[in-house]
Amino acid sequence: MARRKKADQMAARVRNLLALDALGIMRRLDARKDEMFALFSRLRSRGPLLETLASRYADGAFEQLVHLTEQEQAVVDRFYERLDELRWYFTYTEDMPGTAQQSFVKLHKRLEEAYRVLVVTLGPPASADGVRVVDVEAIRHDDPTDATAQALDRPRELKPRSQR
Repeated sequence: MARRKKADQMAARVRNLLALDALGIMRRLDARKDEMFALFSRLRSRGPLLETLASRYADGAFEQLVHLTEQEQAVVDRFYERLDELRWYFTYTEDMPGTAQQSFVKLHKRLEEAYRVLVVTLGPPASADGVRVVDVEAIRHDDPTDATAQALDRPRELKPRSQR
């Protein structure tokens, strides 16, 4: 029993590190996407492009990844495969900055989709204070047989305390 708990804790830690790494990459891309192409154009250096894609936990070994389920491993592999597409393109492109930025938009969309699947599969990373933050989207149910959806769609009439 203790061995199973330890394995579950290890898997949770690996998931969290992968989710943190992916989140860091996506945040850097969003924050730098305009500036990195301006620098690429001005300096003719690929450094700003490639440094933005740097992975903190690139040295993650099979020893750690083996703690994930097969589906989780496949999802992680897909995300890093999409990231590698960007790295490869930025490393070897001969495109001018404008064309490189257009190609980036296409590759970035693929990476964003892989990231969404990764977060859904592994869960969001824990923040420094230990709280997990989840993006929430409100969904309206139009099925009239769903009592919960009906109750949520109709505002509740509140009576003053004196009339209750």
